[in-house]
Amino acid sequence: MLTNLKPQPADKILQLMQMFREDPRTDKIDLGVGIYKDATGNTPVMRAIKAAEKQLWETETTKKYTALAGDPAYGDAMVDLVLGGAVARDRVAAAATPGGTGAIRQAVELIRMASPDATIWISAPTWPNHPSIIRYVGMKMAEYRYFDDATRGVDFDGMMADLAGVKAGDVVLLHGCCHNPTGANLNMSQWAEVVESLQKTGAVPFIDIAYQGFGDGLEVDAEAVRLVASSMPETLIAASCSKNFGIYRERTGILMAVSETASGQPLTQGTLAFLNRQNYSFPPDHGARLVTMILNDDALRTDWQAELEDVRQGMLKLRTQLAAELQRLSGSDRFGFLAQHRGMFSRLGATPEQVERLRAEHGIYMIGDSRMNIAGLNEATIPILAKAIIDTGI
Repeated sequence: MLTNLKPQPADKILQLMQMFREDPRTDKIDLGVGIYKDATGNTPVMRAIKAAEKQLWETETTKKYTALAGDPAYGDAMVDLVLGGAVARDRVAAAATPGGTGAIRQAVELIRMASPDATIWISAPTWPNHPSIIRYVGMKMAEYRYFDDATRGVDFDGMMADLAGVKAGDVVLLHGCCHNPTGANLNMSQWAEVVESLQKTGAVPFIDIAYQGFGDGLEVDAEAVRLVASSMPETLIAASCSKNFGIYRERTGILMAVSETASGQPLTQGTLAFLNRQNYSFPPDHGARLVTMILNDDALRTDWQAELEDVRQGMLKLRTQLAAELQRLSGSDRFGFLAQHRGMFSRLGATPEQVERLRAEHGIYMIGDSRMNIAGLNEATIPILAKAIIDTGI
């Protein structure tokens, strides 16, 4: 049986990580892996997480299962964090998942159960796991234009033209904030136009929000999700706690499904529990419990928000410094988009050949489409990167 298996495509990011580890150069720079790093290159455990873990260690009395959809208190806390009362709680079904990836997978499974003939529309480009999961589950998929390679901003006219052709019942996958991989985001007036288009076509929005708090602030980053959910009959939302709580390895995510009415919520909730049962029975609880403790404790939440804001401001500072250094070296403002982008990522606009030159000649590692992780920089490496970008002719 096993001899019938066929090799699967290698993960480009994992390949890049391996190449970086094997590179003997001491001045190499890793801008590929999508994980937050501080100025020393570490991914620290947040203060509030440490405090909550200590409390949990001292008070936890059992490791028994919670529920198929996870601890209801976690669902309540995350619905409040993401939706902030934008829709009535009794319309929202929620299920804990193994990370944001698990939420995406469960959402696509839910779409297949409810509407197997629907097409799922994704932005061009998008996070590579989006199309990978959609294809694996067997759903139809199409792309809408999103990124303008010339301006390194959103191709909004192209996006709206493509969304106008979406059919009723199709699903449109949107990034709630901090678009991955480009860093280019819609403003709120543009989001309002997207909502109007979805209302006209009868499409269902599916929002992936993996970086709440990394862009313009915890509340501002959720404004688009709240606008969409409060304006549409139904909305799917996949949220991750990996980044904003720094608990990557705890695999803590959640899928929310907003029904048109409260009377429809129990059916959706039961289906989410069923899907969890088929895929992994009970979801992991440790990370979810820490998140719940933090969000429900004033002192822990205040400290978490303060540290999260420090992280956000640090990335904005790196963006500003890199854009300024590139302006100084190039004598032009063509890299000003870096300061306007939000989140961990920006797409530099380099060709694959230029990206390879950055790696081979300068020891700078980024994804082949020139997506780079801003959080992989620090004040010492910004001048090195800027000079390499100019020397490479980008």
